[in-house]
Amino acid sequence: MIDPTPNEMQAMTVGGQTGGEYLESIGKSDLATLTETEWDRFIDAVITGYCDHLRELAGQDRTRLVAMTPEVPF
Repeated sequence: MIDPTPNEMQAMTVGGQTGGEYLESIGKSDLATLTETEWDRFIDAVITGYCDHLRELAGQDRTRLVAMTPEVPF
């Protein structure tokens, strides 16, 4: 990713944490020892964590932007 936004950087951290939680849950830390199914689930955990957090941050940004929009005076 070239020049990630602050939201993307936060989402990468959360995605990595989610992937790490999956690895802890199966008791593995060496990615080379993952089975094909475990690898698929690890990647799914990372991507899902990233996307979910990015959507959450986008929702917060939207709420802030709407709050900054002045009311129409009529």
